[in-house]
Amino acid sequence: MTDLVKRHCEPCEGKTSPLGRDEAQGYMSQVKDWQLSGDAKSISRDLLCGNFVAAVDFINRVKDIAEAENHHPDLHLTGYKKLRIELSTHAIGGLSENDFIVAAKINELGT
Repeated sequence: MTDLVKRHCEPCEGKTSPLGRDEAQGYMSQVKDWQLSGDAKSISRDLLCGNFVAAVDFINRVKDIAEAENHHPDLHLTGYKKLRIELSTHAIGGLSENDFIVAAKINELGT
């Protein structure tokens, strides 16, 4: 596998099938701190930000990645500083390489 942060998301609507569990597991070593869901259809990462402003700032930086890659995570901010990021390729009902590319780029932001 190539370095995911150097890759760019490719449109996959109708062009690909979701990754299987084994394929998804193969990418997990490249996205530290992310968890593979039990059904292997999504990955998620939980972050504890310093405060509300820091959490919203982080969300805005994630937004910039998502817009640049045209691949958008689900973002859940609760308790004013607990952020959960979930990635899945909705168009194919599971994971694609795009999810791991975006996850790797989010990891580059730090916390």
